[in-house]
Order: sequence, then C-alpha cells, then structure tokens
Amino acid sequence: MRQIILDTETTGLEPERGHRIIEIGGVELVNRQFTGNDFHRYFNPGRESDGAALEVHGLTTEFLSDKPKFEDVAAELLDYLAGAELIIHNAAFDVAFLNYELDRCQRRPVMECCAGVVDTLRMAKDLHPGKRNGLDALCERYQIDNSARTLHSALLDARLLAEVYLCMTRGQESLVMEVDLPATAAAVAEAAAAVGALDLVIVRATDDELAQHAALLEDIQRASKGACLWRKLENA
Repeated sequence: MRQIILDTETTGLEPERGHRIIEIGGVELVNRQFTGNDFHRYFNPGRESDGAALEVHGLTTEFLSDKPKFEDVAAELLDYLAGAELIIHNAAFDVAFLNYELDRCQRRPVMECCAGVVDTLRMAKDLHPGKRNGLDALCERYQIDNSARTLHSALLDARLLAEVYLCMTRGQESLVMEVDLPATAAAVAEAAAAVGALDLVIVRATDDELAQHAALLEDIQRASKGACLWRKLENA
C-alpha cells in the first residue's frame, strides 16, 4: 500500500476569497514504512498572506517572490500523488485548496488522481472524543517529539502527522511474521537438533506485564474498530 501524508500552508483560510497555497509537503509510506521519497515545494501565490496566516507559517511575500507558481509544478505534484491514498489532517481544508489551485490551471480534482483520502482529524476525534486533537496535542499524546515545530511547516507537519498516523493505527502490522521454512528434510532435522541442544530459559510474564498487554490489546481493538486479530484468535 502506497500512502502520502500531505500538508499545505496557505495565505489564508478561504480559497473562495482568492487565498492560495504557498507550501506543500508530502511524505511517502509504502506498507507503513518511510521511503524517503518526500515532496516539498514553495509557491509564489501572487498575493500577500493574511496577518494571522503569516504568524502561523512565517513565509513572507519577499521569501516567496522567486518561487514557482502552482501551475508550474502541478504536473509534478499530480504524478507524485497518482494512485496513492492521501492522509491529511482536517482533509476538507487541504482538499478544497488543492482543488481550487488545480481548477485554476484547468486540471482535474485531486480525488480523481488518488486512491482516496483519510482524514486523521476525524479519526482522532473518533479515538479521543472530547479531547484536543490538533497536531501538537496528538504529538504530546503519542509522545512524538515536535520541539522543532516553532512555526507551521508543510514538510515538518507531514512528517509529524505520519508518526501520529502510524501510532493511531499501530498494532496490526506487527502481528504478521515472515518465517523462512527449511527446504529439505535434512535441514529440518538439523534445525531440530540445534534447538534440542539449547538450554532454553522460559520467562513468564508478570501480572503487571499481562495487564499492560491487555490494555494494549484494548487500545488496538478500539483503534481498529473491533478488528484486532489477537482478540479474534482468543475468542476462536
């Protein structure tokens, strides 16, 4: 599975009032592993940022003045996103801006090039109802170091969100183990003899460890909405 964790910075909050994207950051996961194939671009929006937005991202008009326009990078961005599942925090906001920019350069909406969109804000609200679920709050909750986040930055925020997403969906992939089976009867006999010669020490879990294990399974059960494989095996 190929997933892109995506974040944008903008000149304001409302694309319908002409606000523009000024930064996009994307982090690629394949089978829940970071690939290093990240995407990061700044854009010249052709307008000033609102004061409140500038305080959030700190990207000045002067800094952005020599950056490419969105339409100059649109094809590269769509190639990067093609076929991937997008993971976005407060997805409606970013998707609205992406579609606004794509429409300006006469390109199809982003949903038509990707495999779907997962909104981690909605996911977090389902997992942690009644709690703060902004990116900083989630980093604190999952003990992810966000000390470098003094200002919003699309690539940094995408990297932090990737860590948060993996924490919110953790557990299931670790239950799958790949085992190399011996190819011959001789190999089986050799392996059995080697094991038989070992003085194995069995360490039993303590009551506290068993309680922690049960709590983790309960967390996985909630996060996966009842699809925890371990629980299914226990009840089989």
